[in-house]
Amino acid sequence: MSGAGVVANAVGGVLALGLLVYLFAALIRPEKF
Repeated sequence: MSGAGVVANAVGGVLALGLLVYLFAALIRPEKF
């Protein structure tokens, strides 16, 4: 796997994790969104 592929996977993983955390927080505290 090339270096660019590793970087793309890392960025994609961070974005997916951030989106999951955001949706989870929106479910728990909808009054803040």
